[in-house]
Amino acid sequence: MTVAAVDRCLSLIETLAGEAEPLDLSGLAGRVGLPNSAAHRILTTLMARGWVIQDPASQNYALSLRLSTLAFRNLDARAVPDIVQDVLDRLAVRTREYCRLAIVEGEDLVWVARAQGAVAGLRYDPDMGQEIVLHATANGKAWLSTLPENEALRIACARGLDAPRAAGPNCLTSVDDLRRHLDISRSQGFATAIEEAEEGTAAVAVAFRCDDTPDAEIAGTISVAGPLLRINADRHAALAGDLKRAADEIAAIWPLRARQRGAQMAPHRAVAGGAAS
Repeated sequence: MTVAAVDRCLSLIETLAGEAEPLDLSGLAGRVGLPNSAAHRILTTLMARGWVIQDPASQNYALSLRLSTLAFRNLDARAVPDIVQDVLDRLAVRTREYCRLAIVEGEDLVWVARAQGAVAGLRYDPDMGQEIVLHATANGKAWLSTLPENEALRIACARGLDAPRAAGPNCLTSVDDLRRHLDISRSQGFATAIEEAEEGTAAVAVAFRCDDTPDAEIAGTISVAGPLLRINADRHAALAGDLKRAADEIAAIWPLRARQRGAQMAPHRAVAGGAAS
């Protein structure tokens, strides 16, 4: 399979992943810029492998649950949710808001765990499959603020700082604005996003390290988010304090992730070694 074919296949999968309802062949092909015939060939292969299903009545296409299953399997293999969920749950109880954790992957952040602490009134409960827009989220700015400025700005621009996208009314659109926000995040030790990713919502976030030493690498970010009327400026410092305590807890137990992964891999290495001998 050529690189172009792989790219087209992934484009179809990503397009289907973003839709709640099945798509017809023409609409799907048009979305990814393919002729109907080429899209049909790829979809036929994906159906044969169990990645795509076709509605018998409408003949429209949708992703199967195979992708979700593999995603959860990968998270289990990384031993991420188990070691942080208790910390997130306690943070959610303390703040009574929606808490999430993202990990650094290359030059991006990816959601991996969440906990809902709101028990009454408005509840903020976003989709975990959403992309983390680095310049428009507290998590993104919390991570970028730990990087050298030139590197942070380069990553943000590469991830679409200048590209129009659906966002809140206060979404940053210039390098100068982002530089100013990152300076503020560094000086106060936490990042905020006020109606930047979504209208009517706000969030506070901090980064956490891969162990509890001061110079350890940044492993990810944690945040508290909710309706703007509750996540107001008067609460930012208190929420940041709760987040920093949670970040310290996560940094202290994060090395367990590596040990758990090593323990999971050990039986496979032993089998391979025995076969070789």
